Amino acid sequence: MDLVLDASVALAWCFEDEGGGYPVAVLEALQEKQALVSPVWPYEVTNGLIAAEQRHRMKVSESQEAGELLLSLPITVDAIPVHRVFDTVRRLARTHGVSTYDAASLELAIRHGLPLATLHLPLRKAVRAEGLEVFGGPALRGH
Repeated sequence: MDLVLDASVALAWCFEDEGGGYPVAVLEALQEKQALVSPVWPYEVTNGLIAAEQRHRMKVSESQEAGELLLSLPITVDAIPVHRVFDTVRRLARTHGVSTYDAASLELAIRHGLPLATLHLPLRKAVRAEGLEVFGGPALRGH
């Protein structure tokens, strides 16, 4: 595995008005790299797509296409023991003031020593505070 992928980046690929810049660079990197995601990631992304359908931001057919794109990418869902959720993920969420969903991605990056691809600024700060890298290096961090 080469990176941990946060739902914020994956959802940006699904909306024309959120594409470009950092999300596109991460997507292009997945032509050669492998991503690891937390067990909650598929639910987060699916929830984002369903919410977009309900808000008439995308059609059902567009949501289906987005799902097909995501399924075609080299993304692996990692398993996490429940005790790590109640212990490590909860501690990380509390320490860094992020959601448990974001803390799950952070825990995964820490456990595997991988950079994390995310658009969430608080999560980017947490990644750096934990001594890890935001995926993409300095050229992509500001996006």
